[in-house]
Amino acid sequence: MDTTLRQLTAYLAVAREASFTAAAAQLRVSQSTLSRAVADLERMLGVRLLERDTRNVQLTAAGEETLRVAEQIVDAHRSGMKELRRYLSGESGVMAMATLPSVAAVLLPRLVSAFRRQRPEVTVRIMDGLERAVIGRVLSGDADFAVTTIGAASDRLDHRPLIRDRFRAVLPESHPLADRDELTWEDLATEPFLAVGPQSSVRRLTDAAFAQVGATAAPAAEASNVATLGGLVAAGLGVSALPALVLPLLGPGRVVQRDLVGPVVERRLDVVVRARRTLPPAAAAFMEVLEEARVDGREVPPGASWIAR
Repeated sequence: MDTTLRQLTAYLAVAREASFTAAAAQLRVSQSTLSRAVADLERMLGVRLLERDTRNVQLTAAGEETLRVAEQIVDAHRSGMKELRRYLSGESGVMAMATLPSVAAVLLPRLVSAFRRQRPEVTVRIMDGLERAVIGRVLSGDADFAVTTIGAASDRLDHRPLIRDRFRAVLPESHPLADRDELTWEDLATEPFLAVGPQSSVRRLTDAAFAQVGATAAPAAEASNVATLGGLVAAGLGVSALPALVLPLLGPGRVVQRDLVGPVVERRLDVVVRARRTLPPAAAAFMEVLEEARVDGREVPPGASWIAR
C-alpha cells in the first residue's frame, strides 16, 4: 500500500513538535487519529520512526531520513496545489487568441494592457491573420478563441456579437470628392478603386456593397497591407473603402475619410469559440475583460460601436 499525504503530514507534525499532544492540536485532530496515522506509516515502511515514552518523542535514524523526504514531498504538494489554484483562478497560464490585424493593433492593446495589470503571470499570445486563418486557429485548438468576422456558418463554432465596424470612404486629401461630407458607393465606383487582397473579409464586403448598387469596381490596384493601401491613396492613385477599426493603420499619408452611405455597410466582429469546448481559465478571464469593455462602452474609433445584447 502506498504512503499517503495524510500520513506524511501527521508524521511531520509529530517530528517537528516532538510531541503527539502539540501535533494533534496543530492539526486539529485527536491524538488517537494522529497516533494511528504515524503507526500506519511505520507499518508501511517497515521501520520504527519514533522512540516514544510517556514524556518524550525522539526520531530514530530512519525517522530523521523520513523527515527529510517527507518535508520535500509535502512542500512540493503544497507548492503544486498553490500553482494549480492560481491556474484555475485564471491568474497564471496562457491566453491564446486569434484575430484580424486591425483588431490586434487597434482594439486589443489597451484591453490586453489592463488584463496584464490584473494578471501579470498570464502569458498572452495574439495570432493575427485573415478571417480564414483566424477561424482555422480556433478549430485546430491553437487559439482559445477569436475576435473576427464570420463568413459561412459552422456548427463547429459558437459566437456572440461584440462590435460593429462601419465602412468609410478614404480619399487623397486633394481629391475633388474630398469636399463632401458624405459619399455613396456609386461615387466610389466612378473612381479608380484601391482594394485589399481577395482573401480579406474586407474585400468580400466591399465587393458585396458595389454589387448591391449594381456597380462594378474592378480594382485599379490591390494591397494586402493596409499601410500600403494608405500610401497608394495618398499618392493619388485612387480611392478606397475601409472599416473604422482599420483606418488608424493607414499610416501618415495625406488622406481624408468621409462617411459612406447608399448603403451604410458594417462588418460585425464576433467572439468565436469552438463549440462544446470549455475555455482555459486565463482565456475565460480575458473574455470577461472583453465583456466589461462592451458593457461599459469603452472608447473605440469613430465609426465603431459595441453591440448591445
